Amino acid sequence: MDYTKIEREPMRKLALNDEILLKIEKPARYIGNEVNSVMKDPGKVDIRFVMCFPDVYEIGMSHLGIQILYDMLNRREDVWCERVYSPWVDLDQIMREQQIPLFALESQDPVREFDFLGITLQYEMCYTNVLQILDLAGMALHADQRKESDPLVIGGGPCAYNPEPLAEFFDLFYIGEGETVYDQLLDVYTDNKRAGGTKKDFLEMACQIEGIYVPSFYQTDYNEDGTIARFYPVHPKAPEHVKKQVIVDMTDTVYPTAPVVPYIKVTQDRVVLEVQRGCIRGCRFCQAGMLYRPTRERNVDKLKEYACQMLKSTGHEEISLSSLSTSDYSELKELVNFLIEEFKGKGINISLPSLRIDAFSLDVMSRVQDIRKSSLTFAPEAGSQRMRNVINKGLTEEDIINGAGQAFEGGWNKVKLYFMLGLPTETKEDMEAIAVLADQIARRYYEIPKEQRNGKCQITASSSFFIPKPFTPFQWAPMLANEEYIARAAVVKHAFLNQLNKKSLRYNWHDAEVAVLEGVFARGDRRTGKVIEEAYKLGCIYDSWTECFDNEKWMKAFGNIGVDISFYNLRERDAGEIFPWDFIDIGVTKGFLRKEWEKAMKAEITPNCRMQCSGCGAAVWKGGVCIESKN
Repeated sequence: MDYTKIEREPMRKLALNDEILLKIEKPARYIGNEVNSVMKDPGKVDIRFVMCFPDVYEIGMSHLGIQILYDMLNRREDVWCERVYSPWVDLDQIMREQQIPLFALESQDPVREFDFLGITLQYEMCYTNVLQILDLAGMALHADQRKESDPLVIGGGPCAYNPEPLAEFFDLFYIGEGETVYDQLLDVYTDNKRAGGTKKDFLEMACQIEGIYVPSFYQTDYNEDGTIARFYPVHPKAPEHVKKQVIVDMTDTVYPTAPVVPYIKVTQDRVVLEVQRGCIRGCRFCQAGMLYRPTRERNVDKLKEYACQMLKSTGHEEISLSSLSTSDYSELKELVNFLIEEFKGKGINISLPSLRIDAFSLDVMSRVQDIRKSSLTFAPEAGSQRMRNVINKGLTEEDIINGAGQAFEGGWNKVKLYFMLGLPTETKEDMEAIAVLADQIARRYYEIPKEQRNGKCQITASSSFFIPKPFTPFQWAPMLANEEYIARAAVVKHAFLNQLNKKSLRYNWHDAEVAVLEGVFARGDRRTGKVIEEAYKLGCIYDSWTECFDNEKWMKAFGNIGVDISFYNLRERDAGEIFPWDFIDIGVTKGFLRKEWEKAMKAEITPNCRMQCSGCGAAVWKGGVCIESKN
């Protein structure tokens, strides 16, 4: 049955009354009933599942992963999957004052009445929002203190690859891609429920499913210096290692051809076509590039079908091709040309993020963008060639300058450049090279004959601060203190003032205080969870939002708990150190990552996966680019 076609109940009772809805910002965040949202009879399903993105509605509704899981779970006759997002600060206050329990959008029923609360963990600075969700739902923050009737709390997403900072708050974690063992997990839950089993009975069965991690079944012992001495299961049925789940064949997996359409404008207000998963490039700072190996492509004919179906079912006027590196999709030319021809004259915009700037990409963008209004984005990540070799970026200065030149000759005059500061082995010369590279790009613009230029050029360079992430070659690297990051940004800023074309150049940088905290929780262990809880109790919430972030409260939380930030950030890890996430098997081996770290220290590059197999370990999945490279 197509549940999206069920007529909405006109008198559906809302969890918030009119008085509250008129008081708060954007009440459409909370009323549900959007186009393509799924309605079912709760009395006719065995499992009620509420999927949560722990951030504001506009961010959560833009996340493709939630849409995929929502569609997949609702295809089951015995499951009703609904959605919930973090209430914004105005409603948060009202819900606490009036004791209104957190509710799901579709049914408007309290979250606490569901069987499962699934929370996606996309970035570390949403962790206090996870506690907000649990708190507003009326549930204990700690899993071992919750009632038998409370929902099981399951986490997933990229941050679940180091689940330890949140271990005490979750019943279980799903490690890997959701399209694999969720059906098996829910079948086990149904069987246990019918047999009259308890939560613990279910968790004992769940931990035996590949990819499921039950943190209460494990224990950590520490050395005197604070490092991990041993991490081990304390339940006889819990495995020593948890293996990530991977969809090998992307062609026949589920995909939401009728995604939920929000009432209000959201961050990604468009149809999203995921063309592939994974990335062949091997940038050493990039966690996603390692986690989602091997690179697997979707069939181009399927993507053409999806595009037509999704534009029809949503009414969107833009379609975006999504992946970590869209230029590496082997059928990109065929797909883009199809989209341009199919939707010519129909008012459909085509968005092409994650492109490498080459002749084909520029030709395509000139056909789908208003050049005078748009800017091009490059991500050199480092200013000097030595530094780009350290991070294995795979871009030469010639690539960057030539790409910019082709863009300028094609009519563009605005370029955005993204860099990272604080990378391993970085020197003052590497920092200053950021300004030099930006100036060289501006010079390339002014080499074009004046009559062919599109006004003055504008080169905007932005730098974020390096954060070492688990399962990357840089997981051994130290971070810098907040003050050092700011000092390095000042070096770059000064270098920009000394450039010939400084009037065409702009430079800005991200918040270093947030980066320092993200670094702690990216590589944190269970002890850091107490800091998250303390910060939440001190009032920290929406920490990824500049207007809400309060570093003083965070520093107070670290002091109150007695956790030293420098232990997690400022020291380089030893080669043999046990990491909190070592029990998770992502295919890519720790030995390979260590070799890549050592190559980084020598500024040696590793070819991309299509040029040469580097033996990372991802071939164990027997699919995608790993199979292609053998043909």
